[in-house]
Amino acid sequence: MKLSTTETISGQQITEHLGIARGSTIRAKHVGKDIMAGLRGLVGGELKEYSEMLVESRNEALNRMVQNAESMGADGIVGVRFVTSQVMAGAAELLAYGTAVKLGNP
Repeated sequence: MKLSTTETISGQQITEHLGIARGSTIRAKHVGKDIMAGLRGLVGGELKEYSEMLVESRNEALNRMVQNAESMGADGIVGVRFVTSQVMAGAAELLAYGTAVKLGNP
């Protein structure tokens, strides 16, 4: 599966647009990680617990988007974007989306 944040994929011709591919995950803060992040917040520095959680969330949302595109018969996804939103206090959704496409040779 080829992915691109632009509307094209270099060296490939888009032969068909199949629709929006999407994947999301909702994650809640872990109490232990929240305490450690709070302590780090007092002294400054990177909140590694949250950085790790965001990396895992992005990967999960991206994998689910690819699976959704594959189920449509796509060879690629263009215009890939990530969006976050708060679902409830302490929980957020991370959504990956783009346009599923069929690719051919130029």
